[in-house]
Amino acid sequence: MSYKTVKNQSSFTFTEKKSEFIGYCAPVRTEAEAVAFVNSIKKKHSDARHNVYAYVLQEGFAQRFSDDGEPHGTAGMPVLDSIRKAGVTDVAVVVTRYFGGILLGTGGLVRAYTAAAVGALKEAGIAEVGEFSLIRLKANYSDYQKLMPLISATNARIEESDFATDVFLTVMVRQEQAQSFMADITESTNGRVASEIVGTKTDFI
Repeated sequence: MSYKTVKNQSSFTFTEKKSEFIGYCAPVRTEAEAVAFVNSIKKKHSDARHNVYAYVLQEGFAQRFSDDGEPHGTAGMPVLDSIRKAGVTDVAVVVTRYFGGILLGTGGLVRAYTAAAVGALKEAGIAEVGEFSLIRLKANYSDYQKLMPLISATNARIEESDFATDVFLTVMVRQEQAQSFMADITESTNGRVASEIVGTKTDFI
């Protein structure tokens, strides 16, 4: 199973009729992490009129948002909609607004909060995440040379390597490819290379 999320924390600034909107985005895995991120931005911008937020989590399929004093439906919901439309999860977005003295109206607020949220999401870098198997390999140095093309062809990643009397490798392979990868290694080396799944890992594809 794979899903999309963001890679990094980010910020994006947008100005509309002298009001400054600063969008912040962060990857989060739990509601506690999402709340902590929101609170950190609120503390950073405690002098701002509004710190609007939304987050979407896999954990409990949670989706939360707050208008933080803006008219209902003009702030938190547009931020939440921006996350949904990006197709990402395990993401929190906060948009800070410094009021510039000019009222934006309902449509103006929706557009401004949306622009700040979308900008922050893009700056954070959207990427797909998948489940991987960690496979431990033991090979002699002659067979090690045969392993490298197989590792490359499967887009596997070498996580650890130990070159001693024999070569020990821990490689990360997409879970759906793990069994065929191990079968290919057995066939290409006539069973001389030992392989076993030693764990799993969630990572960017």
